[in-house]
Amino acid sequence: MAKKSITKRWIINNLGIVVMALLIISMAIVYAIQNYFYVSARQYLISKLNAVTSVLSIHSQDSSANFSAEMRTMLETFNEKDKIELMAINSKGRVVLTSSGFSPDADDIMPDYIQAMESGEGSKVYRLQGGEKVMAVSVPISSINNEYSSVRMVTSMTEIDNTIKTYILAVAVVFMTIILVIITIGLYFAGSIVKPIRQISGITRKFALGDFSVRIENDSDDEIGELCTAINHMADELSTAEAMKNEFISSVSHELRTPLTAIKGWAETLMLDGETSPDTMKKGVGVIVNETERLQQMVEELLDFSRMQNGHFTLQSATMDILAELGDAVLIYSEKARKETKEIIYDEPEMLPFVFGDKNRIRQVFINVIDNAVKYSSAGDRVTIKAYESGDNVVVSVQDTGVGIKQSDLAKVKTKFYKANHTRRGSGIGLAVADEIISMHGGTLSIDSEGEGLGTTVTITLPAKKDK
Repeated sequence: MAKKSITKRWIINNLGIVVMALLIISMAIVYAIQNYFYVSARQYLISKLNAVTSVLSIHSQDSSANFSAEMRTMLETFNEKDKIELMAINSKGRVVLTSSGFSPDADDIMPDYIQAMESGEGSKVYRLQGGEKVMAVSVPISSINNEYSSVRMVTSMTEIDNTIKTYILAVAVVFMTIILVIITIGLYFAGSIVKPIRQISGITRKFALGDFSVRIENDSDDEIGELCTAINHMADELSTAEAMKNEFISSVSHELRTPLTAIKGWAETLMLDGETSPDTMKKGVGVIVNETERLQQMVEELLDFSRMQNGHFTLQSATMDILAELGDAVLIYSEKARKETKEIIYDEPEMLPFVFGDKNRIRQVFINVIDNAVKYSSAGDRVTIKAYESGDNVVVSVQDTGVGIKQSDLAKVKTKFYKANHTRRGSGIGLAVADEIISMHGGTLSIDSEGEGLGTTVTITLPAKKDK
């Protein structure tokens, strides 16, 4: 299928309409010009004929005057005989006198005379047998003298038509100039659109092939410029997402390889060493169990993330005690923190309002946040967990004194695949999943940090269930 360019479509559609409109207007102008000159010529001939008939009427009233002689004298002395021929037609419909002295051929038709005999006045534009275009006007005078039926004037239209042609040529030149200006401006305008679109098309093909290094040159501040800016921004985001995806794959591969290596190593040790001591057996099984739990948690995060992307992530909501879920999450990590010489301080209130939500998902969020707090803390650091009521909300705060987050990374830490600190294990999607879960509950998850080495505070806010 042939490609239809914007320029070609513009020429066919817009320019075609403009040309058609100008053609119609030009035809109307040409008609108006021709009509003006023809009507003016007709009115002039009629006025001259009326003057002639007025003089003839005066002569007819003079009984001593010879009407035929007066008619002949009038035609011979007609002062515009070089432009107009004045004729006298007898009662039989034949031209008997002319101002030029030459009688027309008997075969020449006189449509204006026929019309005048029928309606009292006649005028026609026609061509003589020789091909000359003339205008003829006839006025009956039989009421003045019964010897003559009509007087007639005939003038050549050559000069008038030449004048009309001059005006038509001027109109055509003006309209052609207008069309050329429109074409020039239109092609320039279409080019100003087509050129950046072609550039956009070429660069987006590179984006489709995974090359996000190129950018669109943008020197306009109109809608095309906004489009170029948006595409460049999209390329920045895609480049960042691509880098994060690659980093995520690398990170997940590493995260999966580490526990699998540990599990395989200890499994081989326990299987091949027939004299394994009970302590070694216990230690090996413990490592396998712990690493399996790590793998399970990672797989669950990946599955949750996949469900969210596909829109299949659902909540099993009911009235829940948020303190019970938070207490379970704290208990899970208390022993782990103690072994790593890290301190967890949980300031548990006596009671908080109930929350309507999915308790398993909320517990998953608490586990993720507390796990991050412990994971990104060093030996001797402290994790402080608080839960309290604030207005119509229940707030859970998890504050650590760990590695902290740079201000430049703070806005991105909830982005999928993003890891602010690459020295600690993790897939980079845990916080993205947690943030989505809290959002689905109508709450918020915010992260604050004064900077690197100054710790991090995660604040979870959930709406309290209102009593009916």
